[in-house]
Amino acid sequence: MSALEQAQKVGRDYVRPENPVRPRDAASLVILRQRKGGTEVLLGRRASRHRFMPNVFVFPGGRVDVADRDVDVAAELAKPVAKKLQNKFTPVMSRARAVAAVRETFEETGLVIGERQKKGGVRPDLARLDYVARAITPPDSPMRFHARFFCIDAEHTTGRVRDSHELQLLQWFPLAEALAMPLVDVTEFVLQEIQRRQEGWRPPGVPLFSYRNGRAVIRYEG
Repeated sequence: MSALEQAQKVGRDYVRPENPVRPRDAASLVILRQRKGGTEVLLGRRASRHRFMPNVFVFPGGRVDVADRDVDVAAELAKPVAKKLQNKFTPVMSRARAVAAVRETFEETGLVIGERQKKGGVRPDLARLDYVARAITPPDSPMRFHARFFCIDAEHTTGRVRDSHELQLLQWFPLAEALAMPLVDVTEFVLQEIQRRQEGWRPPGVPLFSYRNGRAVIRYEG
């Protein structure tokens, strides 16, 4: 049974915590590339020192910083993408989450989406990003995140992939191979969403992956 299937089973002994930790804003970026054998996705293993999900393969990403709200960008989000984000969030915060996804990707993988700055960092180009999902960590987790998942094709990135202190063993996995790996439930869910889209499925909205009474719940937001 996969992690996602296990998460969707009702926990008989589940007791909702009295004071669940408030989720922190986070953003991740799913980077895809096309090869003769099919689509590949970039995944890296989180360092063992991490308190949250150590030693598991994930997409690059991390917390949204306050400074992400004021970053100068090379190009804004495409209007349809901005509209999907702003269905739930203000324009400033929607943009900040996209900026965070690009920033964290550069810090963790070395890939640049936008313009490399002489003083370090990246001036983000948000125009090619798509917004594909969001997820909220279970209420009983000691560390919780409200993550937005963006997606981009590797042809819109520059630089060379390199390991970092955040992500190690970075490599490109065929999509089917990645789905066969022992992944955490939310990573598996996002990859399944990507695979279904590539097979021609059109989602009714942006999926939200969350938990209710100890069971994973998926709903689509228009």
